[in-house]
Amino acid sequence: MTTNEPTNEPSDAPTNAPTSEPQDRPFGEPPAGSPDRPLHDSVALVAGATRGAGRAIAVELGAMGATVYVTGRTTRDHVSEVGRAGETIEQTADLVTAAGGTGIAVPTDHLVADQVRSLVDRIDRDRGRLDILVNDIWGGNFLLDFDTKMWEVDLERGLRMLDLGARTHIITSSIALPLLVRRPGGLVVEVTDGTAETNKDFRENFYYDLAKNTPIRMAYLLGEELKNVGGTAVAVTPGFLRSEEMLDVFGLTEETWRDGIAKQRHWALSESPAYLARGVAALAADPDRARWNGRSVDSGRLAREYGVTDADGSRPDVWGYILAEKAGEEPSPADYR
Repeated sequence: MTTNEPTNEPSDAPTNAPTSEPQDRPFGEPPAGSPDRPLHDSVALVAGATRGAGRAIAVELGAMGATVYVTGRTTRDHVSEVGRAGETIEQTADLVTAAGGTGIAVPTDHLVADQVRSLVDRIDRDRGRLDILVNDIWGGNFLLDFDTKMWEVDLERGLRMLDLGARTHIITSSIALPLLVRRPGGLVVEVTDGTAETNKDFRENFYYDLAKNTPIRMAYLLGEELKNVGGTAVAVTPGFLRSEEMLDVFGLTEETWRDGIAKQRHWALSESPAYLARGVAALAADPDRARWNGRSVDSGRLAREYGVTDADGSRPDVWGYILAEKAGEEPSPADYR
């Protein structure tokens, strides 16, 4: 979440998934009581898995037994324009394997179609199938200028944000979907910031708004096309995400994150990347996942539907909290965690 507004999902959203009481669960371990490794026959591609939600989603899919191809531009030998050498796709692949899956790192710039074709060709040669495509490519936070008008933003800077947040998703889907639809039941997960409902409002910056609304529309449009071939597309969003980058901005660690509450009151309802990741993995293992087709949903809603929790056993709902504030209420953070 950058500065998200609240979710207000329509009342006809899916409600028949199992729920459970919150329980602590170490990151990368399958949930207690679930079928052992329900995705052990599945092949996934998590595009943009270097850090943050993408890395966590890859690990949680691995915990479910999946073979996960993880991509990104930062490797042990190369650092992308984001400038964070401490997180690499090789690390992510190792975490996937340690969690119980098979992690395979493939350096890929998803703006270069030939590199994406090579990636998909490799998956086809290696496995002959693709069951899950997660588009989490981004890396554009450093381009975000708050409190600026569209005409005040450098054009190349704005277009670069659209390249990273929208064009990459389009290129990857165009090239990977022929492999995914070869078998019925394929799943496309578009990771973004906000839902269709929340993003009706202005989102901080002209280019950021376009970049984060494109994946939502992609999920809806691809859902229309995939449903005729047995596939599903869904857009997902975290709440206030305690990514590696955000923790660095606050000068905190995952162990000391609560020290930041005094600086930003919504930080009390922040969530680790594992929270959204567990919801996505549960959705991927759901035989009735087609009920989500074309929708956009936040991490808190997935947690309630599937009975998952954050790593500390909580279920933060920053979206619901902000919604209550907007309605003139005085909500307590304790009631939304």
